[in-house]
Amino acid sequence: MEDRVILGAPFTDEKIKSLKAGEMVYISGTVYTGRDAAHKRLCEMIKRGEKMPFDFEGQAIYYAGPCPAKPGKPIGSVGPTTGGRMDAYSPTLIEHGLKVMIGKGSRSEEVVNAIKNHTGVYLAAIGGAAALMARCVESAEVIAFDDLGTEAIRKLQVNQLPVIVVIDSEGNNSYELGREKYEVVK
Repeated sequence: MEDRVILGAPFTDEKIKSLKAGEMVYISGTVYTGRDAAHKRLCEMIKRGEKMPFDFEGQAIYYAGPCPAKPGKPIGSVGPTTGGRMDAYSPTLIEHGLKVMIGKGSRSEEVVNAIKNHTGVYLAAIGGAAALMARCVESAEVIAFDDLGTEAIRKLQVNQLPVIVVIDSEGNNSYELGREKYEVVK
């Protein structure tokens, strides 16, 4: 098996600074799920000074709303949601310690600036491979906002969840770099 970069929480500044846009890495350990409804609630809680359902410091949020688990499985299909849906909330969570975001698609300039200012990273999960991604999940537990159903925050234990560094801690964006590299000039 090839040499794999396998990361786990807590994600330190040193670990994050070592990641470069376009690099494939694997995450093992704890990852939390959360989509826009949960992000909105988390930001409202921060605004009110309330305790968070988990400590953001050095953690990862996977933008996913998993399908129900089949018998004997910890989770159903768990594919990424578009990261841009969280752009209104992500800078606040990053400022409060969130280090890693996992989703798909591009991010706003405000999110990229927060990533650079607070040593974060945005990773892309494989869209269209939700069943494959579910194979990496060893356990799943709802820890907050159960009333949101599939959008509740879950604590996942994952083993070698495959992701690609899209935006590194310096703001390098593999979507933009890829276009520049492969775009045909007319």
